[in-house]
Amino acid sequence: MTSTDSAATDNAQKAPAKDPWDLPDVSGLVVGVLGGTGPQGKGLAYRLAKAGQKVIIGSRAADRAQAAAEELGHGVEGADNAETARRSDIVIVAVPWDGHGKTLESLREELAGKLVVDCVNPLGFDKKGAYALKPEEGSAAEQAAALLPDSRVTAAFHHLSAVLLQDPEIDEIDTDVMVLGEVRADVEIVQALAGRIPGMRGIFAGRLRNAHQVESLVANLISVNRRYKAHAGLRVTDV
Repeated sequence: MTSTDSAATDNAQKAPAKDPWDLPDVSGLVVGVLGGTGPQGKGLAYRLAKAGQKVIIGSRAADRAQAAAEELGHGVEGADNAETARRSDIVIVAVPWDGHGKTLESLREELAGKLVVDCVNPLGFDKKGAYALKPEEGSAAEQAAALLPDSRVTAAFHHLSAVLLQDPEIDEIDTDVMVLGEVRADVEIVQALAGRIPGMRGIFAGRLRNAHQVESLVANLISVNRRYKAHAGLRVTDV
């Protein structure tokens, strides 16, 4: 090894680790919300648009999406799901679990090359309350990744109260958002997007293979909410 090679090696070894809170500027990105007329999607659209993000909400029926967009204000637009996917840089999937696979399969072409954020929680309900379902692929996020091979799939925004998101009297949402994904740069974009909403932080929480337990935790939060008449969220300590 030459002295030049040795010096280069030493410099590489001494290079400081990237600050995990050094996140990209996402303010200029267009965010589409599939299922944007449902409580969770509508609440996320409202919060992001209120923070200054350009938001398009999607629905199977364009007129329904447009009516919801007018109700939300803050420059939100409404379109059918396909147009929403085409026009957006980041696409949040907030559709009901029972329509998750079919919706994504039908939008594979429109979602190609897009950063997809899956926030769907596969849950069942019976007389004992909410319980987690386990999709064949392992999780809703992994199902999305299997159905969208040309998209960059991440998972986030699972644990947010739709009631709090939609309440105009609440200025800050006191919670952390667990973000999962395979590519660090994609995860950091989603973390930064979460951080646009006052009170929120985006926290890296592992790869997509760990999405099932994050999705499943919503069943526990539903139990918390029912017992304590609350809208519980999560905070990750010591980070």
